[in-house]
Amino acid sequence: MFVQVFEGRVSDREGLHRQMDQWMSDLRPGATGFLGSTAGVTDDGNGIAFARFESAAAAKANSERPEQGRWWTETEKCFAGDVTFTDSEDVEPLLGGGSNDAGFAQVMKGSADRDRLHTLDAGFEDVAGSWRPDLIGGLRVWTGPDRYVEVNYFTSEADAREGEKKEPPAALAAQMGEFEELMADVEYRDLKDPWLY
Repeated sequence: MFVQVFEGRVSDREGLHRQMDQWMSDLRPGATGFLGSTAGVTDDGNGIAFARFESAAAAKANSERPEQGRWWTETEKCFAGDVTFTDSEDVEPLLGGGSNDAGFAQVMKGSADRDRLHTLDAGFEDVAGSWRPDLIGGLRVWTGPDRYVEVNYFTSEADAREGEKKEPPAALAAQMGEFEELMADVEYRDLKDPWLY
């Protein structure tokens, strides 16, 4: 899988939403290898989108279409300032990957030792269904040797907040100190109205 993440300050939230909808209706049919996208704007105006393709070649072919260029020229007007793009083929699905059934999505940006993170992932996935049924999937995109951005999908924001308060099961309790250490410098961005395609 190949993922392109783009983000920036948004000046026209509704316009951006319309542009994303328009891409799906008008450009999606010709985008070979497109798998889906997750986008949205945080309460403080940060826009972020994850566009998933089967391969880097498929994404490149899409970006080279004239209609894609015209669409982006209009879409860019919805941002205040520069938009950053990050591409990666180093992608890991969590709990089976993303879900279009989500009512809330949370983006996390951070750094971590992969082996430590994978060990914690394995322990979490063993108990996730019973402990955190509000978390219905996720996608981690590695943007460097130890840097990542991930998006996690929840049934709703209310469910996610309740889930955060729950005590971990005994099998995970011993790992919580290490987990909290890894999460200490993580930047969180909440998408309370995720646009899921």
